[in-house]
Amino acid sequence: MKGLKVGDKVLVISGSHKGKEAKIVGIDGGRAMLEGIKVVERHMKKTYLNPAGGKKTVHLGIDLSNLKLVEASKFEKKSTKKTKAKKGAK
Repeated sequence: MKGLKVGDKVLVISGSHKGKEAKIVGIDGGRAMLEGIKVVERHMKKTYLNPAGGKKTVHLGIDLSNLKLVEASKFEKKSTKKTKAKKGAK
């Protein structure tokens, strides 16, 4: 579904999380990352760049077609429709 943006409040309409409402924290392709839904821990191997290793929390996305907009974010653009001046009006 196009038109969903970060910060919008959505309702999950299908899948294992059906009926839950959440805020969009990120969008990647056709999937949305929701706050508190489908958050998992990934185990990281020790590397030169990550010497401690350990666990990392990651959001798994939910397909945009499984979401329904409940409330748009406050930062939506206002209408940019231009108005025409009437002829003969002074």
